[in-house]
Amino acid sequence: MSCSSALENFISRYLHAYQEALSELPRYYPMGEESSCIQGEFNAFSPDAVYFKPFKRKACADFTNVEHALEISLHADINPFFGQYFSAPLMFTSQWGEGELLQAWNKQDYEYLQQNMIGHLMMKKKLKQPATWFIGVLGDGDQMLTVDNETGSVWIEIPGELQHQKLADSLAEFLQLVSPHITPPVKPEITEDTHYQHPGIWQRIKLMWQYLWRKK
Repeated sequence: MSCSSALENFISRYLHAYQEALSELPRYYPMGEESSCIQGEFNAFSPDAVYFKPFKRKACADFTNVEHALEISLHADINPFFGQYFSAPLMFTSQWGEGELLQAWNKQDYEYLQQNMIGHLMMKKKLKQPATWFIGVLGDGDQMLTVDNETGSVWIEIPGELQHQKLADSLAEFLQLVSPHITPPVKPEITEDTHYQHPGIWQRIKLMWQYLWRKK
């Protein structure tokens, strides 16, 4: 199964799980950010969560600009995983614990994703470590889910360190090993110096990289 088909299958299972358990779509706090995946009316000034359904884009976006900027060839799975849909992060359960799969909320969020990916890849190069790209987080700690850019295998990675636990030989295989996690939406905490790039998961990735910069 391709990465594209595996992601589409997981999203189908995700929506079905919410309908079976709650008879509704999953919800998310957009923090004033509009998206094509929002179901129902959108009020940018409302503090409430919205219902969302992953929205399949007419054409799959790509990371060509990242490849040109860093003079690197990215694994073929990165485009279908990040470029097919606009969606909130997708929660999952697995034999390794609970986690979140990162997706782009809207076009601007996709651009932030590319910027953060460039930062991640530059840091890996600075540390003289093999190139990886992140797809989400695992648990409540500092564990990232990353893909080995050379082989396409999925691993657990601590910021600043080498990948240390292999989870699957491919992203397609990994998506088949995890299950949708039905959970209430969590409203991100806002501080005066908070710069929103992406509610929720981006905050966690940003904190992990701040931790790495302090270590180095």
